Amino acid sequence: MDIIFISELKIETLIGIYEWEKQVPQIIQIDLEVGLRGEHAAKSGKIGDTIDYSRVVGRVEQLFREQHFLLLEKAGEAIAETIISEFKTPWIKVSIAKLAPLRNVKKLGVVIERGKRG
Repeated sequence: MDIIFISELKIETLIGIYEWEKQVPQIIQIDLEVGLRGEHAAKSGKIGDTIDYSRVVGRVEQLFREQHFLLLEKAGEAIAETIISEFKTPWIKVSIAKLAPLRNVKKLGVVIERGKRG
């Protein structure tokens, strides 16, 4: 299986369960690994045989414009479900983290893996 990746996508959003988190935007970082069906683009060299990275980024950004997530886990699940269903990928790994959320913590987050890695 070929995999495309998007690393360190940063989005400013309202996320969290605490009252201050519902009012003060935070920066989250998203890293994606998206499995491709077969090896078509590697052989053909055609964009139509792969997943357009910019469309994936745009769709993830749209999710955060449209929804407020209380938990990173729920946000990661929404990303995974959206990418699998809209881009017809068999497998995805989503890493999502809050940056500098606590004193002495650079980042914290969750990794969600869905689908079957071929």
